[in-house]
Amino acid sequence: MKKYLNSRLLLIIGIILAAIISRLVTHIPNVNPIMAIALFGAAYFPDKKLAIIIPVVAMFISDLIIGLHETIIAVYLSFGIGALIGFLLLKKTSIPKVILASLLSSTVFFIITNFAVWLMTDLYTFTYDGFVKCYTLALPFFRNALIGDMVYCTIMFGGFVLLEKFVPKFRLVEN
Repeated sequence: MKKYLNSRLLLIIGIILAAIISRLVTHIPNVNPIMAIALFGAAYFPDKKLAIIIPVVAMFISDLIIGLHETIIAVYLSFGIGALIGFLLLKKTSIPKVILASLLSSTVFFIITNFAVWLMTDLYTFTYDGFVKCYTLALPFFRNALIGDMVYCTIMFGGFVLLEKFVPKFRLVEN
């Protein structure tokens, strides 16, 4: 049976906390670590519920500081779905699987959150043209989210693999 060392779990939590803090720092719109946190947690947390809870709590805490909005439920739901994508694709991590999970979760986030913006706000008319305009104007944010998710996944997954390789106390041990 696999067992996690305390130092390994602390490292995972530390990586996630650093990513959470980075959301509060001035950044390019939609370039943030939250989806990478969901995927990373899905891959590495021994208690998989934490992979869903932590991104949502991170968003909620930072949203209290940054500001709440009408589409908050759609955003949180999207991160939960991102964690589910991580559960399905990242049972055994590899570079192609992390890339696929990142691309898929970014796309799901884009689809769900922009549908919520179109449906729940007054920014666009509730017509086909308004729907198309909503998604079209959101494409730069989608590009930023893809870039951010790939960069943060690279940092989190790559950094963790390097630490596991070179620092024995962070490795998974067999019981």
